[in-house]
Amino acid sequence: MLRNNATAAERRLWYRLRQLRASGQKFRRQVPIDHFIVDFACLSHRLIVEVDGATHSAEAEIASDVHRQRYLESQGFMVLRFNNMDVATNIDGVMESIVGVLSTLAREASPTPNPSPQGGGELLPARGK
Repeated sequence: MLRNNATAAERRLWYRLRQLRASGQKFRRQVPIDHFIVDFACLSHRLIVEVDGATHSAEAEIASDVHRQRYLESQGFMVLRFNNMDVATNIDGVMESIVGVLSTLAREASPTPNPSPQGGGELLPARGK
C-alpha cells in the first residue's frame, strides 16, 4: 500500500496533522476520492492537502495535477499544495496555513442564526401604531 512508501515530508506532515484530532479536525492519509488517491484529507471540512515532491516539475505531471485539482474542486473540495521543501524547512508555517483554512471553512459552514440571538428573536410592533 502507498502508506509504506511515504516520503519523509509526508511522514512529518502526517505526524503534525494527527495532532489536530484533539481540536476536532480528523485527517486521513492516502484517501481514495473517486479515481484519485489524495495524500491527506479532512473529509468533514472537505479539505485536501497534497505534498509534492521534487519530481513534480515535468509538464505532463503539472498538467495532470491541474486536471486532478480541478476535478476535486468540482466535487466541493479545497486543495492545498505544499512541496517537500516547505514541509521540511517550514512545518510551522505549513501547519499555520492549514489551520487557517480549516478555521475559515468552519466559519463558512456555520452561518449566523437568523434572527440573531442578540435581538431576542421577537417581532416588535412598529413605532407609532
